[in-house]
Amino acid sequence: MDMGPRGVRLLAVLLVLGLWAPAGAHKPSPCRCSRIAPHKRENCGFPGITSDQCFSSGCCFDSSVVGVPWCFHPLPKQASEECVMEVLARRNCGYPGISPKECASRKCCFSDNIFEVPWCFFPMSVDDCHY
Repeated sequence: MDMGPRGVRLLAVLLVLGLWAPAGAHKPSPCRCSRIAPHKRENCGFPGITSDQCFSSGCCFDSSVVGVPWCFHPLPKQASEECVMEVLARRNCGYPGISPKECASRKCCFSDNIFEVPWCFFPMSVDDCHY
């Protein structure tokens, strides 16, 4: 089967687009995007990317701040949206060695994947999260 030069170019474009957009990518939650300080944004796009292209790759988009990436990686998912925040924003809710169960009994968030920051910390209201 001979596709010719035009068919080969079309196939190449479709292949590149298919590789560019991760399977199952979707728009991240507002808290995962709005709680990142602009100067800490990690680029997730290319010059001229649209918000739709950015969101379809699972990234955040905010063009309101000049001089920082507009398409950027979101904060990691947490068990609750109230627990999504930069690690420096965590306010201690426990004590060294607190268990996840004890932390939950205090109605606080628990994440032990980063050393030297509170693992049990107070949640934040999701009312301030927006796109």
